[in-house]
Amino acid sequence: MHKTAVVILNYNGVDFLRQFLPGVIANSPDADVIVADNCSTDTSLDYLRTEYPELRLIVFEENYGFTGGYNRAIAQITHEYSVLLNSDIEVTPNWITPIITFMDQHPEVAACQPKIKAFHDKDKFEYAGAAGGFIDSLGYPYCRGRVFDTLETDTGQYDQTMETFWATGAAMFVRTADYKNIGGLDEEFFAHMEEIDLCWRLQRSGRKVYCIPQSVVYHVGGGTLSKINPRKTYLNFRNNLSMILKNESLDNLIWKLPVRLSLDWLSAIKFWKDDSFGHFLAVLKAHRDFFWRIPLNLKKRKQVKNKTLSIQPKIPFVPFRYFIKKQQTFQEL
Repeated sequence: MHKTAVVILNYNGVDFLRQFLPGVIANSPDADVIVADNCSTDTSLDYLRTEYPELRLIVFEENYGFTGGYNRAIAQITHEYSVLLNSDIEVTPNWITPIITFMDQHPEVAACQPKIKAFHDKDKFEYAGAAGGFIDSLGYPYCRGRVFDTLETDTGQYDQTMETFWATGAAMFVRTADYKNIGGLDEEFFAHMEEIDLCWRLQRSGRKVYCIPQSVVYHVGGGTLSKINPRKTYLNFRNNLSMILKNESLDNLIWKLPVRLSLDWLSAIKFWKDDSFGHFLAVLKAHRDFFWRIPLNLKKRKQVKNKTLSIQPKIPFVPFRYFIKKQQTFQEL
């Protein structure tokens, strides 16, 4: 058994498996590749059992979402390192070695990500992680190479290894013991923002997160929920508020939550004006469910042994800089 497990969570993704799984296997000679299936109803299982009978396959009897699926899969893994890899990722030769070498040399580091670029425009960074993730003082996520909807062309400007706030869930390397010790991904999130919450909790427990851009992968993106789907809007708004409530210091929560709720309402009004009524409703439902979950999230605040960790933003108030000052790349911020 190798010390690294590459875990691909699949749900009705047989086309992605056909396209990308052969490359993952070919380019991961020092890892065990495992597919966990979230109760697919397409031909995924038939394909895997026919074409890869020796591949380890974990099959769930229901769809547990991104969070629940990975938690149940990694619970069955004893490897030192687990890699959460989306099924719509194209990996490159030697993509594993730089990250595992770095983590072996830095035991304080719990999670890392590669540089993640767009599969359909390979010169550009990809939305879900780019060259490492951060959050600003209000909890808005952004990346080296991606700020809101602006994607930069990769010219090597972010090729330095850097400590970050979060690593993308599309291709996250994590010490299996750390993942299990903090309870894994929050299953109430189902999908979206779950990796940021995980990385925040890892840091609250005294661990670190890095981007290692010497490893490169390409991501299709939008394979589960497209940007135009109101369900995605709902999860992003709800989960972002829950993440802040769970992890931010009490002093900051007093002012931060009212400000964020107000800004969310401005977003909802903009959705209304843009005739995106489904997204307007999604924001309202997100707030409703956030308030409903406050008692549960307050309990979760206490589950990490170390004290709450306030955001130490690399760049504060990113929305103001992006939308008002028109600073729309990481370097301009």
